[in-house]
Amino acid sequence: MTGHKTVIFTDMDGTLLDHHTYSFEAAIPTLEMLKTRNIPVIPTTSKTFAELLELRKQIGLDGPFIVENGAAIYIPHGFFKQKPAGTTWQDGFWCKAFISNKGYWLKLLEVIKPEFSGKLTHFSSMTIEDIQEATGLDEAAASRAAQRQFGEPILWTGSDSEKEQFIQVIRSRGGYPLEGGRFIHLSGDCNKGAALSWFMEEYQRQHHADSTSIALGDGKNDVAMLEVADIAVRIASPSHPPPQLEKQQQVYTSTRLGPEGWTETLTQLLDLDH
Repeated sequence: MTGHKTVIFTDMDGTLLDHHTYSFEAAIPTLEMLKTRNIPVIPTTSKTFAELLELRKQIGLDGPFIVENGAAIYIPHGFFKQKPAGTTWQDGFWCKAFISNKGYWLKLLEVIKPEFSGKLTHFSSMTIEDIQEATGLDEAAASRAAQRQFGEPILWTGSDSEKEQFIQVIRSRGGYPLEGGRFIHLSGDCNKGAALSWFMEEYQRQHHADSTSIALGDGKNDVAMLEVADIAVRIASPSHPPPQLEKQQQVYTSTRLGPEGWTETLTQLLDLDH
């Protein structure tokens, strides 16, 4: 694989960021090596636009990013030679949005909540302190996490069987719940896989070359992305087993956790130690 033909899509929490500490220190040498080879690393996450602006600075990434489980892609000016198809200029980026905003889903949640009283809470009804306690984030980071544009994270406190019932009710009313590492994310019909596919089509169109996509993730909300990528990497987690995939070919599973597993698998796949 040559550098300019490879694009990496990575989940954040539990993948590039440690599940408990949010540290990415173990991945820094690999990130630097990828940058020297001009291999784009595209965060593909349940996190918000506001969170990604800050995280990209901390990690040293300056390319495109996919937010809220594939709800939208933000592409910095200059990444492509031409305006990406179907995008609008928003907050200093070309934005491709795949669904409408979160207001609709909040209304739906208000209708359903009485049936599951005491079994859940969600970001819009939580204080910043509540979000800090649920995520381990500091106040500023929790405030950025609360700035949802397209969907709503739900913190489930009931049993697993009640959770399955809740998910079925959401689906029966046209919602698309996705289970992440910590939350059930409720939004419209979007996923990380559809966002990845759209981006790769645009990338190939503008570069006039075949490209290889590598996706890395640890949770159920990464399945769609892992299924459509040319190469899927399941990152081992301390909190749950690797997500089940129908895809059989080009699937790898790290032996190490989080960012250490991220570095382990990419180093092997791309011969980064040479």
